[in-house]
Amino acid sequence: MRRAVVIGAGLAGVLAAAAVAPGVDEVVVLDSDELPDAPAHRRGLPQGRHAHLFMSGGVAATDALLPGVDVRRRLLDAGAHEIAALRGMLVRSTEGWLPRWRHDGPRVLSCSRALVDWVVRDAVVEATGAEIRHGKATGLLGDAGRVRGVRVSAADGDSELAADLVVDASGRGSRITRWLEGLGVSGLQERSVDSGLVNATRVYRAPAGADRFPLTVVHADPYAGLPGRSGMVMPIEGERWMVSLGGTRGGEPPTDPEGFLRYALELPDPIVGRLISGAEPLTDIHLSRSTSNTRRYAEKVREWPEGLVVLGDALATFNPAYGQGMSVAALGAQVLAKETGRGGVTSPGLARRVQRGAAGPVNAAWALAVGQDVWYPGVRGARPRPADRLVTAYSRRLTKAATGSYRAGAALWDVASLSAGPERVVRPRTLLSVLNGPLLPPPTGVPLTESERKFLNSVDRTEGD
Repeated sequence: MRRAVVIGAGLAGVLAAAAVAPGVDEVVVLDSDELPDAPAHRRGLPQGRHAHLFMSGGVAATDALLPGVDVRRRLLDAGAHEIAALRGMLVRSTEGWLPRWRHDGPRVLSCSRALVDWVVRDAVVEATGAEIRHGKATGLLGDAGRVRGVRVSAADGDSELAADLVVDASGRGSRITRWLEGLGVSGLQERSVDSGLVNATRVYRAPAGADRFPLTVVHADPYAGLPGRSGMVMPIEGERWMVSLGGTRGGEPPTDPEGFLRYALELPDPIVGRLISGAEPLTDIHLSRSTSNTRRYAEKVREWPEGLVVLGDALATFNPAYGQGMSVAALGAQVLAKETGRGGVTSPGLARRVQRGAAGPVNAAWALAVGQDVWYPGVRGARPRPADRLVTAYSRRLTKAATGSYRAGAALWDVASLSAGPERVVRPRTLLSVLNGPLLPPPTGVPLTESERKFLNSVDRTEGD
């Protein structure tokens, strides 16, 4: 009997389970948390209380892993909001407000991370019969040539669980480096780039009429030589708003209600503060500092053992401000499904092929996140290099063009949503758009419709309005 063991029951873990299920007789998913039977925050997801957008590339990969299940529809039925990026979002970029076009462009799902995890986990268990066990993986079985299972610590004692394939999807706290060293495998390089971002999030009851108001994002500016400050108001299930404020080292958001509102009003545009100034808070303000970009270069280890794959946050984590972590996990699981489908879970070289393939979406997300984070004051782990300066110069010109060019805006969103790879922004037509710059006058203020402006004024309780 062939068995796969997945360490971690977060999104990356359950999608990995879906990926390998067709090629094995049994899939066991281990998690040290007692998993909730409804959407709820859990200790093992330090960023779980904060804003997450499920990008179109990740949603498509998830649906491909579960043919016939339609996870997207399940999320929508559970209360998630589907938003057209080019038309249904208000985005203040580093170069100013982006216009809203008549075309939809990529679509993103807006809901709580707890809802995503619960819906996807339920769908995977239903579709694959994967077994989720409460237990903590404490090490790997096998040797430098092949991993043959995991050591497990549980309430009923310690045990060993044999496996033909082990997937480490245990998150940013993974101990994979130490585990590999215990098998005699060395050379797993790690890199961390930390802007010092602190996230502060509060959930509000959405005011009447909010369902017709766009998701709103005020991005931080990494090029101003000052701490970055950002804010987002995103609709989530249950007729609520999730409001996340972010500040890099030296510009962290406060946790008291008055300071939270004041910080939102002092962003480069006060719209986030205006929207929540009269809204009813439903939770306290939750803070998180688990925001650094960290990656492990598994694809570069010379002698990677057979029978072991590392995916999700155990492979790479990103500054959550860029909203790519869930989608990168889904795309990595899709690579795993493709490779196991070709030759089975025990085919020679499988693990190395998966690590090399999974590095593709990781590299794209890493370039976007680190390429901006290196510019913040006090960043740790990196400084801008000549290559970073060239990429930044082009990225800023692309973003500037997107303030008045549909083609540039579409290319920007295709890459940001992981619907396309980085090569999308250097196609001839995109290059021409970048060279031409904005063809239409950029928005001079927030690009609201008249009805949206009336709604904003109706909920604004700030002084002087």
